[in-house]
Amino acid sequence: MSLRFASDSPDAIPLHIVPRDEAEGWAAAQPDRVRLWAEANGFDGALGKVLVIPAEDGGIDAAAVGFGTAADRARGRFALARAQTALPEGTYRLVTPLEPGHRDENALGWLLSRYRFGRYRATAPEGAALVAPDGVDAARLEAIAAGEALTRDLINTPAADMGPDALEEAARDLASDIGAEIEVTTGGELLEANFPMIHAVGRAAASAPRLIDMRWGTEGPTVTLVGKGVCFDTGGLNIKPGASMGLMKKDMGGAATVLGLASMIGALKLPVQLRVLVPAVENNIAGNAFRPQDILTSRKGLTVEINNTDAEGRLVLADALALADETPPDLLISMATLTGAARVAVGPDIAPFYATDPALAAAIRAGGTAIADPVWEMPYHTPYEDMIEPGIADLDNAPKGGFAGSITAALFLRRFVTETARYAHFDIYGWQPAGAPARPKGGVGQGARAILQALPGVLGL
Repeated sequence: MSLRFASDSPDAIPLHIVPRDEAEGWAAAQPDRVRLWAEANGFDGALGKVLVIPAEDGGIDAAAVGFGTAADRARGRFALARAQTALPEGTYRLVTPLEPGHRDENALGWLLSRYRFGRYRATAPEGAALVAPDGVDAARLEAIAAGEALTRDLINTPAADMGPDALEEAARDLASDIGAEIEVTTGGELLEANFPMIHAVGRAAASAPRLIDMRWGTEGPTVTLVGKGVCFDTGGLNIKPGASMGLMKKDMGGAATVLGLASMIGALKLPVQLRVLVPAVENNIAGNAFRPQDILTSRKGLTVEINNTDAEGRLVLADALALADETPPDLLISMATLTGAARVAVGPDIAPFYATDPALAAAIRAGGTAIADPVWEMPYHTPYEDMIEPGIADLDNAPKGGFAGSITAALFLRRFVTETARYAHFDIYGWQPAGAPARPKGGVGQGARAILQALPGVLGL
């Protein structure tokens, strides 16, 4: 799979982008045979409608794609991506300049539309290719697309082939690709190294729990990414019902997303010192599984009462965040498929996040808007702190009552970040429930592009 732009050539097929309110004028300006062909095919510039203009020799002379109205485009992302899947195979070159506000989004959307997950069956061809439109940074968009493809591949792979050991292998492959160093602490070594909650969550699985620690870059501001790597979540002894367990291969979506973001940063050679921490576990059931009412002592020394073994993600993240906070980076970000409450709040398409610094939050919001990666800031509502304090221990991993589940989870994680000034936490879904332009049904990255776009302003790069 190659999510890259095509090389330009004289044989590239001209591609016109036609907004709906310009369709009549566009057709009138064409030669008679093209105008008549457009009329015969009812081409009216409707969003995603494609007109293939035949050549006299039976080939394709040119093509046009409807760009709809401004209101149409506001209702979704990656409008041009609709054409990628509708056009015949071939290489196309835009002859209609895209406005700067649409340019990167639509060029990236075209690349992402070529994604196929073909590990377990033959897939359809990647379809129409595009010459990089004028004005886009082709190398940057290709790096973003490659990072997103890595994220999607990792999430789409079922737990039988993407357990903690396989997630480690994927991290090692990435480290080799970008020239990073990697260390992994596994099994009983976690107890010796003081990662008790990562060990407790993962010790019942056949594949041992582990903490993956990858470092890249030697100069510039320090950035640490922490990703939840729960490769499958049965719920533990508080076992999930079957319907809730059906998508739990994606519970390592936070890890997949930070690895995809690391791929982007490495490929673009951003001047930062990057650290990626992934607690990789499977929350399974066995005689040595951790139990409700157990009290765990975290790496930071805070004690945690377990009121539900299905609230395990915040436990493994807590130990990893505590490690990151011991040598405070200039920027710390955690990403996790953490709570159903976040989905209830904003649905599957938006990545809610929390930030300890208003300027950081503003930069992430702006980044998401600029690169079509929708995010929404949620509040660290301090009065809810009482909800995560059970009395018998410092913290409760699953407060009762059912209210503010995403906020209380974020407050829980914030207790383990006391020295780092700029910290953001993302509570993502990591899954596209139905196909959409540039986003087939299945695993999807969320928040990574917004963060990448925000980094220069946040870190002064």
